[in-house]
Amino acid sequence: MMRIAFAGTPDFAVPALDALAASEHTLVGVLTQPDRPAGRGRQLTASPVKQRALALGLPVDQPERLATDAQRATLMSWAPDLLVVVAYGLILPRAVLELPRFGCLNIHASLLPRWRGAAPIQRALLAGDSETGICIMRLEEGLDTGPVYAERRVPVTAEANAASLLPQLAQLGAEALLPVIADLESGTAVARPQAADGVTYAHKISKEEAHVNWQADVQQIERQIRAFNPWPVAETLLDGERLRLWRAHTFSAVDSGSPPGTILGLHEGAMQVACGRGVLAVEELQPPGKRRMTAADFMHGRSRVSQVLG
Repeated sequence: MMRIAFAGTPDFAVPALDALAASEHTLVGVLTQPDRPAGRGRQLTASPVKQRALALGLPVDQPERLATDAQRATLMSWAPDLLVVVAYGLILPRAVLELPRFGCLNIHASLLPRWRGAAPIQRALLAGDSETGICIMRLEEGLDTGPVYAERRVPVTAEANAASLLPQLAQLGAEALLPVIADLESGTAVARPQAADGVTYAHKISKEEAHVNWQADVQQIERQIRAFNPWPVAETLLDGERLRLWRAHTFSAVDSGSPPGTILGLHEGAMQVACGRGVLAVEELQPPGKRRMTAADFMHGRSRVSQVLG
């Protein structure tokens, strides 16, 4: 039985925290990011991991960084045998990596070495990858470069978006975590080095990437909408106002003959939009200041059917 510390911040990390809490191991404490302003009121809000840790009665520490002994003091006082890291949000210095006798494990939401970095789920969707998954790896000083103990794969379906893949991969990582810890404890764990080829980087998503360029191919735009649901949400302009696009699919890969961005009308409840190549069928959207709604409801509420998005 190990003394395990946990480091994580968003919803993605909560299933792994729950798995450890329900295991035979002792959770000695939880590191998470400091409370941040959130929502329209910009009130300080605890991370999902902090909220869950407090509900479990676990000690919580929220250092801004872990660069100094003072910032690491609480973690050191917990004297963990192992540190499990899931989407924590801080790069761990060597002093932290070397602190636990069994090192540091990380659950990463990609098939390494593809999509090292901050936004692997979104980048896999944007690239049109046919499969993704999780890796449980040993943390090193490089960015997601450590050897891999376990890998689990899932297909990326045509309907998959970041909102659906995130909980699926989070649960997959939580299920794969405990067997790796058991192997570490028994001395039977084997970590394979990552391949030298096939390395790609999942750079952090920016809000600027969310704006749809209707000159692009319909499949590229569809992937953009799926990748940016639930954040930052793909968007376009209609009559100078922002229109958020939540769900869409490729209606046709053939040119419509209309200028890109032209709303062609409704078909089977979806708003048809001409793209640089092909036609996109928008199923769900959100006008400014209003709730999410079906494209049919949106179109029925407008006086003009033929519009151009930009």
